[in-house]
Amino acid sequence: MDNKETLYIIGESRTNSDNAITKIYGSFYMALEIEADSGRILEFGCTHSLDLTELFLRRIFVGKSLLEQYTQIEDEVARRYHGSSAKAVLAAMKDAEKRYRAAVGKSE
Repeated sequence: MDNKETLYIIGESRTNSDNAITKIYGSFYMALEIEADSGRILEFGCTHSLDLTELFLRRIFVGKSLLEQYTQIEDEVARRYHGSSAKAVLAAMKDAEKRYRAAVGKSE
């Protein structure tokens, strides 16, 4: 990897009380390694009960800019991800965007 500065950002949200993620972890978390200047997502991880969940979401998030492609990511999650934690994924993404903007001093 080149020498660009990266940030580690967490987004958190709640899932339904009967969701396996809630039973195992209590909340849904997504972790993003992001280039500080561009907002480009370099790596993605999340709490999950099935490995495929994380792999699927990683393909949606990695390589896109949380700053410049937020709406595109949001639309793609809404269109393609139909797991019971879909709303939690979108809420955690919003939380991560807010935390990223605070970290780099960029308002909406």
